[in-house]
Amino acid sequence: MPHPFAPTPTDTARSVEAAAPQAGPLDGLLVADFSRVLAGPYSTQLMGDLGATIVKVEGPSGDETRDWAPPERDGVSTYYLGVNRNKRSITLNLADADDRGLAQELARRADIVIENFKPGGLAKFGLDYASVREGNPAVIYASISGFGTAGGASLPGYDLIVQAMSGLMSLTGDADGTPFRSGVSVFDVMTGMQATVGILAALNHRNSTGQGQQVEVNLLSTALSAMANHSSTYVAGGQVPFRMGNAHPSLFPYEPLPASDGDIVIVAANDPQFVKLAAALGHPEWAEDDRFARTVSRNQNREALRPLLVEALSAHTTAEWFDRLTLAGVACGPINTIDDGVALAERLGLKPVVQVGDGDAAIPMVRNPIDFSLTPARYLSPPPALGQDAAEIRQWLSRPDADHENIPYDESEFDL
Repeated sequence: MPHPFAPTPTDTARSVEAAAPQAGPLDGLLVADFSRVLAGPYSTQLMGDLGATIVKVEGPSGDETRDWAPPERDGVSTYYLGVNRNKRSITLNLADADDRGLAQELARRADIVIENFKPGGLAKFGLDYASVREGNPAVIYASISGFGTAGGASLPGYDLIVQAMSGLMSLTGDADGTPFRSGVSVFDVMTGMQATVGILAALNHRNSTGQGQQVEVNLLSTALSAMANHSSTYVAGGQVPFRMGNAHPSLFPYEPLPASDGDIVIVAANDPQFVKLAAALGHPEWAEDDRFARTVSRNQNREALRPLLVEALSAHTTAEWFDRLTLAGVACGPINTIDDGVALAERLGLKPVVQVGDGDAAIPMVRNPIDFSLTPARYLSPPPALGQDAAEIRQWLSRPDADHENIPYDESEFDL
């Protein structure tokens, strides 16, 4: 049964998802979102897309990403807009006793509480897991931090700092150049995804046992897991990976190579793929050359193979090579800008952009990446203005007979 302040579909949303049923896969779940900036809001947007009712609790000045501009749309940061659709907003000041009581009532009614305060920061407000569990033993309580709750509890968890301290920046950039950050706040986004995975796993456990639990994720642990083969290189192989620019440590070719008018990314991740590449470039004999016939030998002899590839590729443009190599079954692609990437997704029928909202208030947003055959994602309401639903939510929380749901905080306590 939908919550009393669950968003209702707009006409625009109906036109975009005409075949979508009213109920999403997480329909009926109430999420009290005490998070801000990126990891937590990204997680709750994913859950909101899938039908959960999200109450975004903000301090009186709001989630600071509202002001992270430029770029902006109608005076609101596109950063904020990108991760806050399908939510209701209420402002609460946890230093105020009445607001604090509403926050506690929201947490008592919620199926899920998610927060990114500094570890231990919510205890003084009676909103830590131990306190919330007393009144809501079935709650799934997700905590996001930068470096965990032990020795790193006091460290601020900015994505850039974690990129530096985890080792990612040591892998990014030219071999002889300066370490670079990823162009995306990659560990914030991945941590938000890990939080969602943990929440859904805990919900499945609760469905079987009736037991709630705390789910904890942190950016550093996410980073070490996400670096996958690079982390394993050190942990299992005893070697410390290093920067290689766009090169891959174990595969060649697996990088951008110059055509006549610019670079094209070419991948030959196994021997049959290289056979196809060699033939498409007009040199099938390369696949018979002992230096290049096997993945290991190509990797060891990449400096001998690279100039041969470059010379062959110089005969045509990146667009021509994309058509030729794709037809030959070789994985390749031009280096696009984001507008090119969106256009590509459009051409491929992926419908990457959805309009959320009505009329002049409609906001184009990136589609949820998950497809369901029965319960597709919904795009019911654009990112809320600060506190736009406060009166309605306060009234609902003040009714003792209202069935189960959630509330907000003081921004200085947050772990980003």
